[in-house]
Amino acid sequence: MRSLKLAGLLLIVMLFALAGCGSAQNEGGGSDDSGNSDNGGGDDASSSEEVRVTLGTGGTSGTYYPLGVAMTEQIFSNAEGVSQSRAVSTGASVTNAQELAEGKYDAVLIQNDIAYYAVNGETLEDFEGNTVDNMAGMTSLYPEDIQVVTTADSEIGSLEDLEGKTVAVGDQGSGTEANANQVLGAAGLTYDDLTAEYMGFGDASQGLQNGTLDAAFIVGGAPTSAIQELGASKDVKVLSLSDEVISNLTSEYSYYTEKTISADTYADYGQEEEINTVAVMAILVVDSELPEDTVYNMTKSMFENKDALEAAHDRGSDITLEGATDGMSIDLHPGAAKYYEEEGISVE
Repeated sequence: MRSLKLAGLLLIVMLFALAGCGSAQNEGGGSDDSGNSDNGGGDDASSSEEVRVTLGTGGTSGTYYPLGVAMTEQIFSNAEGVSQSRAVSTGASVTNAQELAEGKYDAVLIQNDIAYYAVNGETLEDFEGNTVDNMAGMTSLYPEDIQVVTTADSEIGSLEDLEGKTVAVGDQGSGTEANANQVLGAAGLTYDDLTAEYMGFGDASQGLQNGTLDAAFIVGGAPTSAIQELGASKDVKVLSLSDEVISNLTSEYSYYTEKTISADTYADYGQEEEINTVAVMAILVVDSELPEDTVYNMTKSMFENKDALEAAHDRGSDITLEGATDGMSIDLHPGAAKYYEEEGISVE
């Protein structure tokens, strides 16, 4: 009986000792509620947490993809607060907005008009009643030209000539497809007046090469690789929009601006005349839930390493700190705004 009592007493003593050790570890090691740790750091978890950044771009034959790869592999991957970053090919603007909302991406490249529609839930059926609530601006990039391309030997000479033809209008739900629909409408045409094929730039280029397509809408900073790829096998003709069509577009949609592309841009591929068209602005947006410090560092790193973007694509040279907020159609992320304010760039 005495041995049982002694064993019980020893067990109680051991339990108290273990409890004391646990308490000492909580007080002297790891992090407590105030954010202090035994390594002397004073940052709280939110400011020290590293994030993995997945960037949604566009088709591999467009402009978004090569710029996105340069951003993730050469810039963001070295930004403080980012543990890993990668770019993925996507269906571009509309899809990017929807999948940012779903949490699939942490940042996306997108047209400024599509970003506005997504945040405000208007104009496009995809966003009516389905607003994207976690989108914040990081920077404006470069103008994206609306280009309607056919082959030089085609009889197509204007938008009106697309009636009855087979035309690639971009991936279904993409920014290009939204632009194609609006441009055709400005010329008095609808999809009912032609055979609309939903496909990306690379497939459209192939279709024009093999004769299964008559024309294609391609939206991107000129020169666009899909048109250059086509021009390597067949001379190209990029159509000009009429003054009336341009006027209809710029008056009805605030994000279109008139743009002239020099004939020299595609002169090596058969283009003989300058191209009168319209453009929207490509912008980079992020998940509004990303930490402020992380987005600040990403923004800072991008402008301090802009040479990587210039090497990736001709449009990289259009990306400037001075123009970082031009055409920004949604609210900036606080981290980006903080960097711009420090650099004397207006964020109003």
